[in-house]
Amino acid sequence: QVHLAESGGGLVQPGGSLRLSCAASSTSALGAIGWFRQAPGKEREGLSSITVRDGKTFYKDSVKGRFTISRDNAKNTVFLQMNNLKPEDTAIYYCAAATDATPLFHIANMGTRSYDYWGQGTQVTVSS
Repeated sequence: QVHLAESGGGLVQPGGSLRLSCAASSTSALGAIGWFRQAPGKEREGLSSITVRDGKTFYKDSVKGRFTISRDNAKNTVFLQMNNLKPEDTAIYYCAAATDATPLFHIANMGTRSYDYWGQGTQVTVSS
């Protein structure tokens, strides 16, 4: 069992930035960690993912160029730097982990069923 804990959410004005953190209890059996979000009344969507072993990164078009995913393997932590935030980025943000048996195609596609462990989420609100 892997436990994930997100932090770093909050209230920010449009155009502002936030950095989210996802601390994993262990990454030894993981293939990747990804970031997802769910806005009220909408389905949960994948945003970005990073492979644990070699740091390959993947982004969905909605955040490409504004969000950057990175990792600190020594601390079992993955970050999501979010810049130029917009009101439509308001959502609960979750990190999730896929096991090392997960094919790279599924890691990149960021379907929620491909990720086995989930954090509790952190609220991000973009408003003036």
